[in-house]
Amino acid sequence: MSRTDVAPAARPVSALWTFGLLRDELTTTFRRWRTLALLAVLAGVPVLVGIAVKIETSDGSAPGGGGGEGPAFISQITNNGLFLVFTALAATLPFFLPMAVGVVAGDAIAGEAGAGTLRYLLVAPAGRTRLLLTKYATVALFCLAATLVVAVSALAAGALLFPLGELTTISGTRISFAEGLGRALLIALAVAASLLGVAALGLFVSTLTNSGIAAMATTVGLLITVQILDQIPQLHALQPYFFSHYWLSFADLMREPVYWDELAKNLGLQALYAAVFGTAAWARFTTKDITA
Repeated sequence: MSRTDVAPAARPVSALWTFGLLRDELTTTFRRWRTLALLAVLAGVPVLVGIAVKIETSDGSAPGGGGGEGPAFISQITNNGLFLVFTALAATLPFFLPMAVGVVAGDAIAGEAGAGTLRYLLVAPAGRTRLLLTKYATVALFCLAATLVVAVSALAAGALLFPLGELTTISGTRISFAEGLGRALLIALAVAASLLGVAALGLFVSTLTNSGIAAMATTVGLLITVQILDQIPQLHALQPYFFSHYWLSFADLMREPVYWDELAKNLGLQALYAAVFGTAAWARFTTKDITA
């Protein structure tokens, strides 16, 4: 048998090369003007909320809101600026954060195809599965980065506009400022995890088209549709299965003791969406005819 009859062995893909691919994807994603604009908008929301509360309470009146969950944290901001973190996350989670994630996820594959760079990415010894996982990891890290941008911006604005110190939990107990910061970090992580289902959905949509704009618009449209359906009383039997249904369960991290039931349901639901739509994205992408 001649040497020309022997097929060349596939070059193994090292972990270092994989890390390099992820690094390149992160660099490309976070250097885009669109991504920077999204993060700037997210950073601006807590500042606007803080200024609005400051103006509203300048005459000594209490800000709107009551109860203790979600946007109702706004009633505590004037007593402790740390509550601006919780309020900002609650205000951005229904639309701003998932919209930003939907834009990045929807553009992940379709944007490369539309720009004509997807074929060149697949020439590298990565394979479609590894490339898809890298894309999802990039979107997941964007979920974390976007959430932390909101939290840090809210913390800075809260410290500048309002006093800081011990805070009262929803259960009425007092905790130290340091413990409050720890709770704020846990809440930010819970919010970031709540976006993983949207990330997988957007990535799946991105494999269905070669138009990044179409994929982004479809993902955001589905996001809005699901949240509208989640507010219709007649659909109460289906609502626990909508990816947005338990998003505000992060408020339970401000209870003493912490209520884990709905938090666990939310994390389980996000894992289910990530598994289902991640598998669908893999099945589509690995069989897709790449022409661009």
